[in-house]
Amino acid sequence: NGWILPAEADKEKNPYAGDPTAVESGKELYKKNCDRCHGPGGKGDGPDADPDHMQDMDLTNARRTARNPDGVVFYKVWNGRKSPKMPPFKDELTKDQVWQIVAYAQTLRSSQ
Repeated sequence: NGWILPAEADKEKNPYAGDPTAVESGKELYKKNCDRCHGPGGKGDGPDADPDHMQDMDLTNARRTARNPDGVVFYKVWNGRKSPKMPPFKDELTKDQVWQIVAYAQTLRSSQ
């Protein structure tokens, strides 16, 4: 599927989970880096979204989110993939910033 994930990624915990300050920082980082594809509410409807893969880009889909715990989301953001396109952010953001984005993305899930 093109993802580069360590074997234990699904067990890795977000050091910022539930931290309101980190969630707010993650929201700002999301707006700058993720909103253009994933959309403001995480529905996969941003202006640069791939119309053929919008369902894959929906961060709020309960069925998909169950398969993507914090560590998996972190490594997907960190490493990206070629198809469907997800740019890697390891050269643009720090690990702490990516964890903060993950903390914010989790709030999009819980609003369902």
